[in-house]
Amino acid sequence: MRKLPALFALMLTAVAAPALAAECKSTAQYADARAVIEDLDRIVAPNGVQEAYAAPIGGIQQWINVRGQDRDNPILLFVHGGPASPLIPGLWQFQRPLEEYFTVVNYDQRGAGKTYTLQDPQSYADSIHIPTYVDDAVQVAEYVRKRYGKRKIVLAGHSWGTIVGMQAALKRPDLFYAYVGIGQAIKVMENERLSFDYGMQQALAHGNTAAVEEMKTIAPYPGDQPVTRERIITARKWAQYYGGMTAYRAESPYFYRAGRLSPDYTDDCERAAVDEGNVYSLGKLLPEFLATDLSGVREFPIPVLMFMGRHDYTTPSQPTDAWLKRVKAPYKRGVWFERSSHMMQWEEPGKLLTSLLTYVRPLTEEGRADAKR
Repeated sequence: MRKLPALFALMLTAVAAPALAAECKSTAQYADARAVIEDLDRIVAPNGVQEAYAAPIGGIQQWINVRGQDRDNPILLFVHGGPASPLIPGLWQFQRPLEEYFTVVNYDQRGAGKTYTLQDPQSYADSIHIPTYVDDAVQVAEYVRKRYGKRKIVLAGHSWGTIVGMQAALKRPDLFYAYVGIGQAIKVMENERLSFDYGMQQALAHGNTAAVEEMKTIAPYPGDQPVTRERIITARKWAQYYGGMTAYRAESPYFYRAGRLSPDYTDDCERAAVDEGNVYSLGKLLPEFLATDLSGVREFPIPVLMFMGRHDYTTPSQPTDAWLKRVKAPYKRGVWFERSSHMMQWEEPGKLLTSLLTYVRPLTEEGRADAKR
């Protein structure tokens, strides 16, 4: 089966394969390339920071990665997507320019990536619930804020990470200068409908009879039938095939294969653990994920920015745009990425950087809490 990316899709595909059968397949052929990337990524600036370590977060050890050219820069904390789709293996593809203006913090969430390998995941199986992930994000924010001597930080979420990040910002607004949603999920079941409708429209427009017939087997979607893993796979498959994941692309191998060249994941079993974490987390989180509805949030206590892909049909941007227009906040802004779908960091990294510099970094300057639009 062709892999289907982010916000549960990567997990869904992993489960469709033989469950928990991941192998530590050798990637030795990429060692020389990894060495080049590692050397390029090395931070040598005297006041820079380049650290990766396990920290006690939420009663378990969670893996944290911190990079920046100047410790005096504001901290930008990313909450990755998936769930259990860690961002750290792909940092080398887009993050270096951001590190000149922010100290960028990423962490592998519980049940994901290196955090999955640090302890027996069954020891915290009962904690795999969205509120726990929210508490984890808050604790990571507190931890790095104290460790690096900051009063507040910037919080950003991508895809699934927006469900966690937005709730963390609402729970502890005192920790954050601003919240940035990248591919924000507002009402998941509405997203499912929009994604399916887009896939059907595109299949009809392209005369793809096989795709139309396949989607008809689950129509109306989501409808009043249970939203199962199998139905989600069918619904997402064609929306993403027609560019709803990465604009103008039917597939996104750059995303899936990034770990093979990552200097941050040091052995093959760590890379294999990404898929294992996907499988581990899916069944536990799927019902809560599908029930997510943040459309009732009418006021936001801190500046809120939404980065929206014009062609995103993984977490469609229309509900996010509508929510942002009606929410009350001390500062709010929507930024459209016109040549992006869901993977804005990869698709338009230049616009990501300039948007953060133009709209977000000024909010970190003390005394500008009441920033104007």
